[in-house]
Amino acid sequence: QMADPFLYDTGERSQYGCLGHEVQIEHIKAYVCRPSFFTDKAVIVIHDIFGWLFPDIRYIVDLIAGQGYITVCPDFFKGTDPWKTTDHWADFADWMKAHDPVKVDKEADVVLKYLKEQCGAKKIGVIGFSWGGMAVHHLMLKNPQLTAGVSLYGRIIRDSEERYNLLNPTFFIFGEKDHTISYDQV
Repeated sequence: QMADPFLYDTGERSQYGCLGHEVQIEHIKAYVCRPSFFTDKAVIVIHDIFGWLFPDIRYIVDLIAGQGYITVCPDFFKGTDPWKTTDHWADFADWMKAHDPVKVDKEADVVLKYLKEQCGAKKIGVIGFSWGGMAVHHLMLKNPQLTAGVSLYGRIIRDSEERYNLLNPTFFIFGEKDHTISYDQV
C-alpha cells in the first residue's frame, strides 16, 4: 500500500531561468551547467521519477555547478516518459519495470566518457534522488570510476549482503517519515 502521492506542481519555477544548456552525448540528451572557472571535478546528477526535464532537478544541477563542479543531469529514461503527477499509482509497478534503476550502467559509462574526454574531469561523483538514489546505490556497487556517491531517499536496491560492497565512499540520506523505506531497513 503506497501513500497518496504529493500533489506537486511539476511546472516551471517562478522567476527561475536555467543557467545551463542541453547537450547530446551519444544516444543521451543531458542538461549541463559549468562553474565560471576551470575545474577537473564533476558531478553526475541522477533525476527522480519526474525525469531530467523537471525544473527542480535542473535547479539542483545549477546549485552544484555554483559550488565549483561541472554538473550534468542525463536523461536516464532515454527519451521515454517520466512519471507524471496525473499517472495512477496502480500503474507504478509496471512503470518501474520499464524504468529499472539498476539498468543505468551503459548511460553512466557514456556520461563518464564525456566528462573525462570533453570536459577534462578527473574526479567524478554522483548524486541521485529517490529513483536516482537507487541508481546511485547500484552504480557505487559496480563502477569504480565514481569517486563518491550520495543517495537521497533512494530505497536500498538489494536485500543481500552484496548491498554493502560499495567501491567508494557513499552517503545515504533518508527521511525519518519516508513511507517508501522502513526505519528498520535504514
